[in-house]
Amino acid sequence: MARVTVEDCVEKVPNRFDLVMLAAHRSRNVAAGAPLTVDRDNDKNPVVALREIADETIGVDDTRESLIRSMQRHVEIDEPEEEDALELMAGAMMAGEEVDPSEYVREGELVEHDEAEEGPPEEAAEPKEESTE
Repeated sequence: MARVTVEDCVEKVPNRFDLVMLAAHRSRNVAAGAPLTVDRDNDKNPVVALREIADETIGVDDTRESLIRSMQRHVEIDEPEEEDALELMAGAMMAGEEVDPSEYVREGELVEHDEAEEGPPEEAAEPKEESTE
């Protein structure tokens, strides 16, 4: 890393912490097969990444955006939320339709019940012994 000084890189990316994040991200991209923009000269990927930043052969803003995209998580929700299911079920009941709650509950999903509505759980009936007196 003698050929790459931190001063050269800090001129391009003023924040040292941002510099480390960008160089690490670029280094991972190089390891994954991204094309090099400088000669390797038998240097390791982090040194190549720092040299690319210092020589401005890669776009710092593009690398920063790529880093941000790689850290974001995309969550897709295809199933309706529990509140939505309850609203749909209530709407169907108000319309006088017969409602099957299993249509609104996903398989394997726990459904909370109010014990006061259902009463105590039924116990298994034990056989009673008849007296022979």
